[in-house]
Amino acid sequence: MNDQNIDELAITGVECFGHHGVFDFERRDGQVFVIDLVLGIDTRPAAASDDLRDTAHYGTLVEAVKAAVERDPVDLIETLAQRVADVCLLEHRVEWCRVTVHKPDAPIDATFSDVALTITRKRTLQP
Repeated sequence: MNDQNIDELAITGVECFGHHGVFDFERRDGQVFVIDLVLGIDTRPAAASDDLRDTAHYGTLVEAVKAAVERDPVDLIETLAQRVADVCLLEHRVEWCRVTVHKPDAPIDATFSDVALTITRKRTLQP
């Protein structure tokens, strides 16, 4: 598929509660993680048909992302971001995704507003 035909669908500020982190208290107490998604999708089929079956169902996708964040803990937001990207790419209409994981309550001994990691992943072609 030609990249010039790919549109961007953004879903921002998805709040999830997870038990991720390297410290025992993070695993025990948990904290809020906020997820932003940008999905590369060709929206022309859906625009022409006006049919949900011709696009990515972002409601279902957000439920899957939220479940992925809220399940078994990992140490690093890098691992969590990859997990979320993998979930997004399971939707066959998503050609690529940009995932930002925000950890606003990260255990840092300083005044700050957010810690965020953004990754971009593309669908890999199967031979």
